[in-house]
Amino acid sequence: MSRTEEEVLDAIEKRRRRPHVKLMDKHITLAHGAGGRSSHTLIEMVFLKELGNPVLDGLGDAAVLQAPAGSRLAFTTDASVVKPRFFPGGDIGELAVNGTVNDLAMAGARPLWLTASFILEEGLDTDELIRVAQSMGAAARRAGVTVVAGDTKVVERGMADGLYITTAGVGVIDHDTNLSAASVRPGDRVIVSGSIGDHGMAIMVARGDLELETDLRSDTAPIHDLAAALLSATDEVRWLRDPTRGGVATVLAELALACELGVVLDEAALPIKDEVNGACEILGIDPLYVANEGKLVAIVGADGANSALAALRAHPLGADAAIVGEVRADPPGMVLLETAFGGSRVVDMLAGDPLPRIC
Repeated sequence: MSRTEEEVLDAIEKRRRRPHVKLMDKHITLAHGAGGRSSHTLIEMVFLKELGNPVLDGLGDAAVLQAPAGSRLAFTTDASVVKPRFFPGGDIGELAVNGTVNDLAMAGARPLWLTASFILEEGLDTDELIRVAQSMGAAARRAGVTVVAGDTKVVERGMADGLYITTAGVGVIDHDTNLSAASVRPGDRVIVSGSIGDHGMAIMVARGDLELETDLRSDTAPIHDLAAALLSATDEVRWLRDPTRGGVATVLAELALACELGVVLDEAALPIKDEVNGACEILGIDPLYVANEGKLVAIVGADGANSALAALRAHPLGADAAIVGEVRADPPGMVLLETAFGGSRVVDMLAGDPLPRIC
């Protein structure tokens, strides 16, 4: 056993022997971010209680982790500032975990470890923070990842809108597939794993910006198993992306520019829920630009497209997957939408931010 492992186990045993303490404060104060007793109690009684594991329990300045020999690693970072913090289908804690897991999955990685940092505003209700931590813990267990390090800061009242979360993640790539825009070729198919725009519209409904009676829920979910099923089904997968901010339109516009090829979408093939379409019409927003948090966009070679589609549809998170377009040589660097009326229009990157604070 290494000295690092011995130190971790020793710290865990010492913590176990200490008298039990309770978090008595009803609201977050600046003392909770000062690094003293209040900080220590907050960390132990909220974060370690919900996210604790042998690595995190050591409370070191860094986690020492062992990756499988010969594997490639993927590393990402993310931040969550969603408003409201709780919304139909999820909350900021679950979103923070799923967002980081999904970024790793789009690199073809199997997510392993996360870190989490919390920016807390003075006056935040501690019960709400506990609820967020519980949600994060449940999401991490569901995704099979471990939160191995973290940090907490407290800022003055009015300076952070309650709570922000930043995360980082590390995953291992177990295969030799190179997922990149450089691999994309004319004739490749564009596949989405399900309905477009669910998360962004669920957030808008939760804010009360739309007077709609709907059960529309965020699609936030960890999609690494879905991506793994896709990659196992065919070696024709060229590129993956989760269409969060900017939606499907923006990620495909970025792809077209990167590979200097054209992408042509079939409007009639796009899976969009009636509730999302209705909400977008009220706001004057194209569903193609609205975020998802539990879907993927894949570019797959023509020979493997049907196998890819079948693999996605066999997974609960990909039941509504569809082939929605193809890559062509022309027009280079552009995305076109072939409309249901027989015409076509250019689909560019999102301009401005019509839906702020949705993730």
